[in-house]
Amino acid sequence: MAIIYVDADACPVKAQVEAVATRRKVEVKMVANGGLRPSTNPLVEMVYVADGPDVADIWIAERVGPGDVVITSDIPLAARAVEAGALVLKPNGERLTATNVGNALAMRDLAADLRAADPFRQGGGKGFTKADRSRFLDALEHALR
Repeated sequence: MAIIYVDADACPVKAQVEAVATRRKVEVKMVANGGLRPSTNPLVEMVYVADGPDVADIWIAERVGPGDVVITSDIPLAARAVEAGALVLKPNGERLTATNVGNALAMRDLAADLRAADPFRQGGGKGFTKADRSRFLDALEHALR
């Protein structure tokens, strides 16, 4: 049986994950450094990890396996999860696969280099929209079929 692992600290679709998991009776592990309200849902386990860079990502990467689903915006975690055989979804519904995760890593590194070269560079990505949430719900439902 698949497990849904959520990189939960900044995840905007936690409620949607819980709703779909409840409907499909799938276990969820919400992994965070803390600060998240515990769920009363018996299918949702809150996993609190130590403070520190990438601690939640490491916890997920060490446990995820084939058939599991990982919800994350963290591209290095996504790459490790794909390598482990998991299906990876970003909160906007985009699926990361062995085919496209390498490109996503390269774009992430390029963006980091551009930010480092110009410390006054402003802006970031686009905001999270209702359409993103809807695409995510569709993608998660499809992933669990």
